[in-house]
Amino acid sequence: MEQRRFAAQTAGFGLLAKLKAVAARLKRNIIALHLAARDPRTPWYAKLFVVCVVAYALSPIDLIPDVIPVLGYLDDLLLLPLGIYIAMKLIPPKILADCQAEAAAGENLPRSWSAAVFVILLWLVTIALLGYFLLEAPPRASTKLTTPK
Repeated sequence: MEQRRFAAQTAGFGLLAKLKAVAARLKRNIIALHLAARDPRTPWYAKLFVVCVVAYALSPIDLIPDVIPVLGYLDDLLLLPLGIYIAMKLIPPKILADCQAEAAAGENLPRSWSAAVFVILLWLVTIALLGYFLLEAPPRASTKLTTPK
């Protein structure tokens, strides 16, 4: 039903209008997932996944920075929508419908600075491990042939 409503809202409009509608729908879904994570009826495994997806979505820092060509937008275009889709499938339909109705009423969410700290720490650990393996790598054997004297 939501797909038909989306198609009706964007019928006869250009690409920009369709992109704005998709962005608005993603924002509503993030808010609905946030509400579902706080709902006591939501199963624990769904809450765990939803918290990760919402924290990443609200984080002001991307896992893959946007300045990296092509890969920088990969998380925004593929990973985040995929995470939202999986999270919505993990939540029971009745709970999700209640949360979507509440999200449509218009509640805004603040940025998650704790998620930003988590992403920064993840980057620092990755850089530290990369540095460790690069600096601690055994020296390569010389390929020069030496003749015995």
